Amino acid sequence: MKITEFDYELPENLIAQVPIEKRDESRLMVLDRKNKTIEHKIFKDIIDYLEPGDCLVRNNTKVIPARIYGKKETGAKVEFLLLNNIEGDIWETIVRPGNKLHAGTKVIFGDGILTAEIIETMPGGTRKVKFSYNGIFNEILDKIGLMPLPPYIHEDLKDNDRYQTVYAKYEGSAAAPTAGLHFTPELLKKIEENGVKIANVTLHVGIGTFRPVKEENVEDHEMHVEHFYIKQEDVEKINETKKNGKRVIAVGTTSCRVLETIASEDNGMVKETEGDTNIFIYPGYKFKCIDGLITNFHLPKSTLLMLVSALAGKDYILKAYNEAVKEKYKFFSFGDAMFIK
Repeated sequence: MKITEFDYELPENLIAQVPIEKRDESRLMVLDRKNKTIEHKIFKDIIDYLEPGDCLVRNNTKVIPARIYGKKETGAKVEFLLLNNIEGDIWETIVRPGNKLHAGTKVIFGDGILTAEIIETMPGGTRKVKFSYNGIFNEILDKIGLMPLPPYIHEDLKDNDRYQTVYAKYEGSAAAPTAGLHFTPELLKKIEENGVKIANVTLHVGIGTFRPVKEENVEDHEMHVEHFYIKQEDVEKINETKKNGKRVIAVGTTSCRVLETIASEDNGMVKETEGDTNIFIYPGYKFKCIDGLITNFHLPKSTLLMLVSALAGKDYILKAYNEAVKEKYKFFSFGDAMFIK
């Protein structure tokens, strides 16, 4: 399977640079896999497509202000992007300029409230870094850090909360699970009142989610690893839904990847789990757990475009994407949504 099969033309002006004023008033494209239809709605209309007994599964990770700027002891400016908490105060970090930051280099942030020492260069060019500070690390990040917006967003974010879901709870992500950005507390309350269960998973999204597939053959791509967990109370909601013959609908590709990682091959049931996943879903994959997916529009030649193509069919997805371009939908993290049912 060639990477060129997952390409499409996207005018740059359709890449959303800022979030819409009201989260649930973004546009919603509804794809019916059975009948191969395409409908154009507003996101809050999602409630009309959810049935009593269905279960929405959302990712309640919280983005940390993981981009920090500091200076070497020489005064040279540097940038860190925190990717993964390895243990304690040791993090895997993207550093710039990388060729100037070797093991033993020390960096000062925020007039000295945070310092760092490069421990080693890791495979792929990231650095293992040890931080030193007084107080609480996340409170220091809140003071000096910036939201790690994707590389295709060039506008400043006026309100950091707009790059968080309204149900974000557990800190650890370097990117938002963006399908969830469309939900409001009021919409979620109405959905629950209609008899739809809401379950949570936690997957800390890595910056690898933006990395393009460079291999010519899709099957040769090595997927990035992300940490996740799911609690027993959420497992029970999902399994009850499966037993009752109702739908499990993932909010976002991150929730989908967790469920498909842990689901039983026999019956799609899940169990309480904590671990790492590098699951790579592309056409030919047989879904075990999810019955539907709420997602945004994804980058050309990306693993996420391959995932939705596996669920709905590549030709149908590319037809929908081309129609979205024609209808001037907004794309990517702050863009519009799609419901594949």
